[in-house]
Amino acid sequence: MLQNWLQPISKAQFSDFNTYLDHQFGKCINIYIDKMPSLRRVKIALIGIDEESANSVRKSLYKTSFHFKKLRVADLGNIRKKDVSFLIPVIKELLESQIVPIIIGESDQSTLAQFRAYKTKKQLINMVAVNESINYFPNTKNESYLQQILDSKRTQLFNLGLVAYQTHFTSPASLQYIEERCFDHARLGMIRSNIDQIEPIIRDADLISFNINVLKQAEAPGQQNPSPSGLLSEEACQLSWYAGMSDKLSSIGFYGYHSSLDQQMQTAQVVAQLIWYFIDGFYNRKNDFPVSTNSLVEYVIESKSHNVRLVFWKSKKSGRWWVQIPVKTKKKHQRHSLLPCSYEEYLNAGNEDIPDRILSAFNRFS
Repeated sequence: MLQNWLQPISKAQFSDFNTYLDHQFGKCINIYIDKMPSLRRVKIALIGIDEESANSVRKSLYKTSFHFKKLRVADLGNIRKKDVSFLIPVIKELLESQIVPIIIGESDQSTLAQFRAYKTKKQLINMVAVNESINYFPNTKNESYLQQILDSKRTQLFNLGLVAYQTHFTSPASLQYIEERCFDHARLGMIRSNIDQIEPIIRDADLISFNINVLKQAEAPGQQNPSPSGLLSEEACQLSWYAGMSDKLSSIGFYGYHSSLDQQMQTAQVVAQLIWYFIDGFYNRKNDFPVSTNSLVEYVIESKSHNVRLVFWKSKKSGRWWVQIPVKTKKKHQRHSLLPCSYEEYLNAGNEDIPDRILSAFNRFS
């Protein structure tokens, strides 16, 4: 069925197909060239939206080393029609097959397809948007994907994490709205000062929209309206690795790359590295998402100043932390009742300084 929506990669555009070495990415994955590859045991699938830009990323990605023994990855080519409604069934079918789609597109409007593909799951969704700005404007109408998701009366969104935004690109009204909704947010400066504190926000996401406009112009020139400020490629790759490590995450899109604006394929290489580190994180997943607490160690804190009993859980496998939200939860909220957190947040709570992010989580459930 997927071939109804996807078109194969043109071998003519990849003259070096036969030159890849045995350890290189392009030689180790299944690629949709002549016929749709078998998806049996495939765990990750690449999908391009804008053919020229997606192929530029592929040319860089295929040359990287494939260190992921026994991990089956498929490149399913490019979408036949650049339309949100056309992409939804592709993502939906992959999700139902428990295959993680990695989407490569010029416009982050494709995030709508990502989000709407989860509709049939009939569960509340957590999303993270990695973007240089918060593209939501209260009491106005625009076509941004964030505006459409947040303004929908029947949205399935439970929590939103906004990562790497720059305050000088963000309106005060937008930031006030995000804080009133008790959503997670982390500006660029927070990542620079302590990138480890971003990991719990990313770990809580079901899907991620990653716009490369968070990278500074010197790192990624192949984007519209590049900025002199932003993340370094190493920092962006760290965030991407965190995303891959999250057992909860089931789709990610890398958006904003325009091959026509690139310089010597520099940005294509950056996007390829973001994908590579996401796959590396995926390959190193610990499968300790707390479906149960059997593999977790319990730590209890009695906070006198907030008159609350906090139960923290630490994974024996990975050393990662969660905090149990101490409020009554409805059935639809139960999968979000263990909030990813950091060891530092646990220590702060023990010192009667409960982090704002945890307090905001209490309010989301109330």
